[in-house]
Amino acid sequence: MKQSLVTRSQVFYIAWPIILSNISTPLLGLVDTAVIGNLGDPALIGAIAIGSMVFSFLYWGFGFLRMGTTGLVAQARGAGDDAEAKAAFYRAFLVGTFIGSLLLFLQAPIASLAFSIIDGSVKVEGAALTYFHIRIWGAPLSLSYLAIMGYLLGQQDTRSILILQLLLNFTNIILDLVFVVGFGFDVAGIAAATLISEFLALAAGLGIVFYRLKQRHGGLQIDINQLMDTHALKRMFVINRDIMIRTLCLIFAFAWFTNEGAKSGDILLAANAILLQFVTFSAFFLDGFALAAESLVGSATGAKNREQIKVAIRYTAQLGFTTALLVSVFFFLVGETIINVLTNVIEVRETAQTYLPWAIAAPVVSVWCYLLDGVFIGATRTREMRNAMIVSVLGYLLAWWLLVGLFGNHGLWASLMLYFIIRAVTLNYYLPRLVHS
Repeated sequence: MKQSLVTRSQVFYIAWPIILSNISTPLLGLVDTAVIGNLGDPALIGAIAIGSMVFSFLYWGFGFLRMGTTGLVAQARGAGDDAEAKAAFYRAFLVGTFIGSLLLFLQAPIASLAFSIIDGSVKVEGAALTYFHIRIWGAPLSLSYLAIMGYLLGQQDTRSILILQLLLNFTNIILDLVFVVGFGFDVAGIAAATLISEFLALAAGLGIVFYRLKQRHGGLQIDINQLMDTHALKRMFVINRDIMIRTLCLIFAFAWFTNEGAKSGDILLAANAILLQFVTFSAFFLDGFALAAESLVGSATGAKNREQIKVAIRYTAQLGFTTALLVSVFFFLVGETIINVLTNVIEVRETAQTYLPWAIAAPVVSVWCYLLDGVFIGATRTREMRNAMIVSVLGYLLAWWLLVGLFGNHGLWASLMLYFIIRAVTLNYYLPRLVHS
């Protein structure tokens, strides 16, 4: 396949479906909360929150199945190696299915560990366990689905990703209403709705991928020797190991932020939680350009076209920063209104408004590390990304130690901003090696 020239319109074409699919995701969370919240039992709301958190941490740690697959498929696409693009998908899909099946087999010790850490009431934990033991059956579905997402992004087919995410989320919403409002299944209904939706999304995703394999890669069959190629398998596991370490560091950084806020009392914890929603919202937009960088840089790397790597970096940076600036302006104009909508507790409102400038600054500060993550994932330079993340977390903890004692919660937010900056600076340090090697 001939390597096409990267353009700004191509970057936007890849990014906008990701942005739309990201925006559809929080709607599902709102519906989950609303249908349970109207049953009149606050313990059920807590159960859904805890159960969802367990799966978020569980699945987020295996995000390498999506990220690593994107880089490998994009590089095979750029090199015109259809057989390797197909093999990269099959390897990731089989690994995802295996890990998901292992999680299903180990559900009892996983539940025991997770709920020993969480401090909830007996009623909350009982309902959360019901949720867990239903949703865990979707582990093989969810993790193998990540391989499908990685393959489609590596092929720059983000419109199919949008279709799948809309199918997943809106089917889930409809089934929430049917099972909970219609049949009164409460927490079990929420979990069953998610499980069925995951199955449908996986089936539809496989249909799309199999169609692509037949259309572009000569069919579904694959040479078993290529599938089990020792060098390719070793490369995949090294990439996945590095991405997993990086992801665990990322989880730790935000968990540390939340925990440190909690030490200062419920009001500050609630205010920080609301402002972190601003950070998450901005990531919905910025991830679109980071994922575009993954696909475009990966394809250019596979084609060994250094000039197009530079162009992909430049265009995703231009469009990503412009978007980040617009999001920051939006937060500046309506941030206080959003806070007032999210809480009616006067003390929380006032506290959140005090620290709102940090949330306003977050998009333009964080966009660079998001984009550079995308660049390094696309180029599968995961060792450098892993090392940069470890240095960034150490810098973050040092900043926290120096600043929180002097400036309190302002120091905590400043340390988070420095964490974003250190991530960008350390990745930028490695960037010349990526571009010129």
